[in-house]
Amino acid sequence: MQTKTYVTQPYLPPLEEFIPYLQQIWDSHQLTNAGPFHQQFEQALAQYLGVPYVALFSNGTLALLTALQSLRITGEVITTPYSFVATSHSLLWNGIKPVFVDIEPHSFGLDPDKIEAAITPQTTAILAVHVYGFPAQVERIQKIADTYGLKVIYDAAHAFGVKHQGVPLVGNGDLSVLSFHATKVFNTFEGGAIICPDAKTKQRIDYLKNFGFADETVVVATGINGKMNEFQAALGMLQLKHIQQCIQQREMVDKLYREQLDMIHGIEIPPILPETTHNYSYFPILVNKDYPLSRDELYWKFRKNAILARRYFYPLISEFPMYRGLPSATMAYLPIALHISRQILCLPIYPDLSREKQLEVINIIRHHAYDASKTESTKDAKDYAIA
Repeated sequence: MQTKTYVTQPYLPPLEEFIPYLQQIWDSHQLTNAGPFHQQFEQALAQYLGVPYVALFSNGTLALLTALQSLRITGEVITTPYSFVATSHSLLWNGIKPVFVDIEPHSFGLDPDKIEAAITPQTTAILAVHVYGFPAQVERIQKIADTYGLKVIYDAAHAFGVKHQGVPLVGNGDLSVLSFHATKVFNTFEGGAIICPDAKTKQRIDYLKNFGFADETVVVATGINGKMNEFQAALGMLQLKHIQQCIQQREMVDKLYREQLDMIHGIEIPPILPETTHNYSYFPILVNKDYPLSRDELYWKFRKNAILARRYFYPLISEFPMYRGLPSATMAYLPIALHISRQILCLPIYPDLSREKQLEVINIIRHHAYDASKTESTKDAKDYAIA
């Protein structure tokens, strides 16, 4: 039976390095409720990311829910159909109506040219996403928000450590939300955070994530239990020691893919802009009509070889039953998002991906491109593979 290769695999530091952290937790008997590791991790993370304050959460979805609550968002929020469902689910859970607008073909983020036309008297915010860690059009989105008096929240689940023009991407908007899920560049098993611009905002978020308690007998808000526990925070402290190495290893995987797939007819690789310091969180390709196989045919070729590439993001959020009835979910309004969702395929990328396994991924793509090549019909298929 073939060993499966997943689209991503969580980095875990050496177990022996984690044992002393666990021993401290055992000794203190403090497992949650803003223990010492929680406090240390918030400070260390804010310093690493270059932001004023960080509020830790047990997962990114609870962080999204709480971000919307903290800004008192109501009515309608303009958002993207091209994301993980948690982005829009967080709106519905807060009783907010998502209004979908189309995306850009290169960054896969919200198209600012489409945002303004979707604004109504009920619009209170824009919820945008830095897809695959590629920066959304932050300057233009902020200008629109300022013009119409809207809040801006970024789902920055893919954007850990990314900088745009030397500035931390997560510092944009009123709030940015991170995920530390096992699939992410930086993980704490599960986990998440809200980037806070000031102490007052962090205080309100801290109340909301702990049932609204201000002290033992005073509840000041209708809060939720979103606290990160000491085990997650301790792992986060340790992971910070390894994150630069992890990103460098991801960069090497990204580089080899780009070198070997760049000239394959029908395979498009989204560029990393020179002003962006990337984190290599995903490696998306677009399989267009010039490639011999459709995206789904290539997807199944991979699966037959136990390579679990993923169609992130397909279907669109707007195609799921709970969203189909929205006027903005009409596919005629979302042609770019629909087109991209039918072509996208994310290839395996993670620090421990072996060169051998990555070459297998590359050679499957190259092999099928060669099979359909009329100009090289005299070559043997093995001549098109790399080692």
